[in-house]
Amino acid sequence: MKQQGTQEPAAGTARETATAAGDGVRRVVVVGGGPAAHRFTEAMHSRGMSGWHITVLTEEAHTPYDRVALSRALTDVDTDLTLGDPALWEHGSVHLVRGAKVVAIDPDRRTVHTSAGGEAAHHPYDELVLATGSDAVRLGIPGAEHLHVYRTLEDVRALNAEVARLGEKLGRTVNTAVIGGGLLGLEAAAGLITLGAASVVINGGPWLMNTQLDEGAGQALGRLVAAKGMSATAGVFPEAVQADDAGQVTGVLMADGAVVPADLVVAAVGVRPRDELARAGDGTARHGFELGPRGGVVITEHCATSVPGVWAIGEVASFGGMCLGLVAPANTMAEIVADRLHGGAAAFTGFDTATKLKLSGVDVASFGDAFARTEDSLEVVYADPARGVYQKIVTSPDAKTLLGGIFVGDAAPYTSLRPLLGRELPAEPGAFLSAAGGGEAPAVELPDDAILCSCNNVTAGTIRDAVNGCGSCQGQDPVQDLPGLKACTRAGTQCGSCVPLLKKLMEGELAKSGIAVSKALCEHFEMSRPELFEAVRALELGSFGEILARFGTDETARAGRGCDICKPTIANILASQNSAYVLDAGRGTLQDTNDRALANMQKDGTYSVVPRIPGGEITPEKLAVIAKVAQDFGLYTKITGGQRIDLFGARLEQLPEIWKILIDAGMESGQAYGKSLRTVKSCVGSAWCRFGVQDSVAMAVGLELRYRGLRSPHKIKLGVSGCARECAEARGKDVGVIATADGWNLYVGGNGGATPAHAQLLAKDLDDATLISYIDRYLMYYIRTADRLQRTARWQEELDGGLAHLVDVVVNDSLGIAAELEAAMAQHVDNYEDEWAATLADPERLRRFRPFVNAPVPGSAEPGAAESAGPVLIATEIPVRSAAADNN
Repeated sequence: MKQQGTQEPAAGTARETATAAGDGVRRVVVVGGGPAAHRFTEAMHSRGMSGWHITVLTEEAHTPYDRVALSRALTDVDTDLTLGDPALWEHGSVHLVRGAKVVAIDPDRRTVHTSAGGEAAHHPYDELVLATGSDAVRLGIPGAEHLHVYRTLEDVRALNAEVARLGEKLGRTVNTAVIGGGLLGLEAAAGLITLGAASVVINGGPWLMNTQLDEGAGQALGRLVAAKGMSATAGVFPEAVQADDAGQVTGVLMADGAVVPADLVVAAVGVRPRDELARAGDGTARHGFELGPRGGVVITEHCATSVPGVWAIGEVASFGGMCLGLVAPANTMAEIVADRLHGGAAAFTGFDTATKLKLSGVDVASFGDAFARTEDSLEVVYADPARGVYQKIVTSPDAKTLLGGIFVGDAAPYTSLRPLLGRELPAEPGAFLSAAGGGEAPAVELPDDAILCSCNNVTAGTIRDAVNGCGSCQGQDPVQDLPGLKACTRAGTQCGSCVPLLKKLMEGELAKSGIAVSKALCEHFEMSRPELFEAVRALELGSFGEILARFGTDETARAGRGCDICKPTIANILASQNSAYVLDAGRGTLQDTNDRALANMQKDGTYSVVPRIPGGEITPEKLAVIAKVAQDFGLYTKITGGQRIDLFGARLEQLPEIWKILIDAGMESGQAYGKSLRTVKSCVGSAWCRFGVQDSVAMAVGLELRYRGLRSPHKIKLGVSGCARECAEARGKDVGVIATADGWNLYVGGNGGATPAHAQLLAKDLDDATLISYIDRYLMYYIRTADRLQRTARWQEELDGGLAHLVDVVVNDSLGIAAELEAAMAQHVDNYEDEWAATLADPERLRRFRPFVNAPVPGSAEPGAAESAGPVLIATEIPVRSAAADNN
């Protein structure tokens, strides 16, 4: 974490600092150093600091940081969460004081008092802004002294260290319990699982996130988090935290007498506004402050408190009887106070309670009147409990005005619907329930006053002004790219959920102005990935140098270099077209760390080994070999969600030896490291299951062996279910196949990841041969036309015509390229060669897996050879955290 500002000064220093600014300068003191304080300081700075001096007093040792992103710091203690530009705190009229705890306010003398290290300091003010935020609620149950909380950067760092300590001490997986099933509790539990711990969520409410979700949505969420390896209890409250005589936590005693085993317990049951500066020891108000019924300092619509010259913003501010810990209202309050201090008339109208869960792979959103409390309101619901999908839109009685909504498992409609809250829908409500499979949602033309970015209160009109070069850009040139638009308007710079809609609106405005939206791959190539793919294919170019010379910019071609965007993209294009060994002919230098090692790098610098297990089908003999390898090399083993077995902890030089054993046993690379086919998941189908209507295992094995090694713009996953019960979760895959009594239904465009999407029906009741030909066409068309690192779901969304276009191309052969696409796939199938088998057969290729340049070639006593063998992975030069470890 970057450190800016100073530590608490000695007595009198702050008074001298403030008055040194000169006569006529108004002194503003901000109590608190969280996001609200940061936003207020930014808002004042953006309006001009002439005549102002701001002192920000924070009791933490850090510059204001992003509390919303605390989950990142739990799993990566070195991550930098600093908010905004650190240069803000270097301005001559801005003074940040870290380690300064404010202990009292004297409204009569307009002074605040701080205490640090036994020394007091006094800070006079003309205007005082309370931005003290909130504290984590502490449970008053026996054993509460053993509880950890999840509120500050120090809290999450302490949790990280404690999990590591307990793991080493106990010599096993650490069992953790998180009390609280809201947003914060689920994020804490997910982070603990990422650290390698087991986690159970204890929620006193009847279902998870019960303050934001109704029962149907809560049940769907429960299924989704269970699939993430997170168990949950609901409807029973904890009574005590149990510990042994040495003080080591052993479990949580529940009200029904059950005990949840735990080595570490985290309480994430809510927050309490920090209003102690306005509250006396007996709980009553002091200094003339009015306190809210649930705590907090009461504010007017101007964000002023009942004490002259004192304002309150963020979580400590009580408006309409509520204090809420949400980003959007805190930012709005900060802007209002800055506006008022500069003579404006801005007013606070109420809280925006929209929430979106930031749990990887779990899509949850809630906004507006989610519980349909409005009289006679209508609820339009689609629910699929088996898949953990729940979508609800709440409207006025005439089904025209949007009042709110809940989305679990598939929150794709949230982005476009959220700005329409309180407005008339452009189509009937059911058309927006994407999970119902009713086709593409209606196009939404946002009115200028619709809030596109709720975190920063940015309207669609502000975005249009920026793109068209007026208004918010203060006469500057039009903004024509996403980074520039974010910098100009602040939209999309906090939670990021509005970015897809922001990009769509920007590109639409540019198109209206006749401005071509740049599709350049990077600064070195003016062509897009699909354009470059076709050019390389048509000219049969076979090396990065040839492609640079023909299509790169003049400067790039002369220098013979590329970048981290174009090099792996071109390597992927070449691999997609000729199926040659990916590290030969200079292609090794183009690849990222994972592809160069033919293995996934993990966070400690070791690698994972993932043998292919087609369709999840494996013999006892092969299982025994995998177990023996894990034992002999001391590897951690994990069964993945893609029906494979991961072996973690292998060193670079061990990879050839491990793979030789596996390949000799009849296995091959599962290519967990490549942008290629990962897995084909299947249920047991008609071979074993009494509900199965087709042999899903045989089909899954055949598809995996057909498409193995197929390089693509992003990873691709397939699933085959033997009946409509969908045990293989095929509709969550890029290509999903579901058996019917009359053949196979083919679904396309399903993805997991940060923005999950469910696949859409492309064709139904297909025989085996037709099914395979359609998949051939679909995958090859995707490989040729998708953008760099674009998943199939996003690619389908951006195709002109969407799913209907794909039906025309794949099923109806509207472009007349079906035979060409099938021939390209046949060429891939004919030319496939397992990369690790090819590596082991060639001593020159094995040189890449020496830990040092002069080390012997793995598997031989031969010393290091000349560099002509290609680049060598030097273990000490590999950035440990440079590559994501997505092994499925």
